[in-house]
Amino acid sequence: MALLQVLSYPDPFLKNIATPVDCFDEELKSFLKDMADTMYDSVGIGLAAIQVGSIKRMFVMDLGFDGDDDTTKDPLFLINPVIIEKEGEQIMEEGCLSVPDYRADVVRAREITLEYQDETGAKKKIQATGLTSVCIQHELDHLDGVLFIDHLSPLRRKMIQKKLKKLAQTS
Repeated sequence: MALLQVLSYPDPFLKNIATPVDCFDEELKSFLKDMADTMYDSVGIGLAAIQVGSIKRMFVMDLGFDGDDDTTKDPLFLINPVIIEKEGEQIMEEGCLSVPDYRADVVRAREITLEYQDETGAKKKIQATGLTSVCIQHELDHLDGVLFIDHLSPLRRKMIQKKLKKLAQTS
């Protein structure tokens, strides 16, 4: 198990836009496993490659992991994901491994249809609602250099950014 360093706001690398993956080799599979191990160790439900310093357009998620039982681990690797349909609206509280100790309500699409590739390069399509839809949209934002705090009102975002920058300077 190799744990990767999760970048924290205001690290400028988090603003990068990920590039498509075109090589589905053992190195990629190993890196994806390291991402999953890092997500589980951090007790998260999703982790984008950007968050661990990679420009690759991919993320891992596992909404069933309860943090205590290794038998509940069932990571889903989503590579080159693209939302092809959105419907409705929902508000859900979100947190982020790259924005520690802060949560906020964010408006997202209620239902999405997503095309992606798995770790072998096979093309897949899923429909998602609820927490699954929110998690996918949150991780996709990371791949486009967007953090969940970027969805907040300008005043609230500025207050949070100031607080997080101050915390980063004292660490």
